[in-house]
Amino acid sequence: MTTGPSSSAVDAPVAWSRARTTAWGAVVGCVLLVAAAWTGRPDVGAIGAPLVVWAAWTWARRPAGDPAVHLVDDDVAPQPGQLRARVRVEAPAGTAAVVLGLRRNNRTQARALVRVTGQVREVPFVVHTVRTGPQSVADVDATALGPGASSVSETADPADRSALVLPSVRPLGALPLPARLRGLSGGHESRRPGEGGGLRDVHPYAPGDRLRRIDWRVTARRSPQLRELYVRREHALAEAVVMLVVDSRDDVGPDPRTWRGLMRPRAQDPTSLDLARTAAASLAQAYLAAGDRVGLDDLGVLRRPLPPGGGRRQLDRIRNALAVTRPEGDPVRRTRAPQLPSGALVLVFSTFLDDAAASAAAQWRAAGHRVVAVDVLPTLREQLLDDREHLALRFVRLAREDRLAALEDADVELVTWHGDPQVAFAGLARRAQRRAGAGAR
Repeated sequence: MTTGPSSSAVDAPVAWSRARTTAWGAVVGCVLLVAAAWTGRPDVGAIGAPLVVWAAWTWARRPAGDPAVHLVDDDVAPQPGQLRARVRVEAPAGTAAVVLGLRRNNRTQARALVRVTGQVREVPFVVHTVRTGPQSVADVDATALGPGASSVSETADPADRSALVLPSVRPLGALPLPARLRGLSGGHESRRPGEGGGLRDVHPYAPGDRLRRIDWRVTARRSPQLRELYVRREHALAEAVVMLVVDSRDDVGPDPRTWRGLMRPRAQDPTSLDLARTAAASLAQAYLAAGDRVGLDDLGVLRRPLPPGGGRRQLDRIRNALAVTRPEGDPVRRTRAPQLPSGALVLVFSTFLDDAAASAAAQWRAAGHRVVAVDVLPTLREQLLDDREHLALRFVRLAREDRLAALEDADVELVTWHGDPQVAFAGLARRAQRRAGAGAR
């Protein structure tokens, strides 16, 4: 988790006021004293005098300074789906306690009464989130209480802190490979002769063959007089080039009413871009663990893509690039699909609510790439839609189904992420890799 600068307002003085119970107690005490003097009842005055003395004494001892609140980083490493921070409360001398209020997405999440023994107190807190990318950890305000809770300060300006939540990864099994593998090292068996893979054939010894490759059993069977030696030849191990293409133009939630932008998706609902980040990060980790090279591109912005690379550092680059991916201004209209490395496996993550991502996927497939379209549209909730919204959603769904059917006709393979993607990808991995126009491995 990366955090931004904290903010706290201590410039303007915070005024202290009497608590409502103390004010009412003083009023009741004064009324009793007046009644005692009017009726000549000293016992009534004995009841009202302590209330007035208590109100005057506590008001005279009210703190003179202003409370302040800050958000600082927590020392504990955050877990996936958690944001950790500490609230640092600076209270003036004489403060008995501080009421902390934590708000997130303009909604009050929690309130706590914290005792302040000294002038500084730090309180850790954890926020659970299903969202990824840049977001606010929380807005925390503070209200100080004087001795006996007889005086209350005005609520200090809240402190906030931003965080960049990296997408989590989920384990995946067998994954599809491109039609043509590249390189001479990797974790996949190619069609070319080399070392490290499965048995290719048994061939007579030729210049360049190593002596340790001689198969003496085959030689003794085929040439008992040892007039000719036979060697075992293997397939070379090659690497796959995978390009992850994220469509950041859409960031929609499961409630279709929020698609117009007038309402915000609920904090507990992951959006399509959250699913796309998680899917891309999971596939990147799986391919990089197999020794392949993975790159990243974004259809929503005109920016230089992250070139294919391997290793742990490449996974960190991809996760950070995915975390900062978000809709930026008006959608970019491309005249043609971005250029990708030759023979790469292309994974397109989109909601396919318009023709841009589908058109780019069809162009890449026509160019000879193996293309897998990953549908990241969340499962929709239609219970609260009225008749007009149901009709509009039906038109959108029909257009989307026609678009996905056209992709299948263009030989683009489809996977739905919110279902069981591990089974779907395993099914794609078992399919034949050679197709017409796709080239040979």
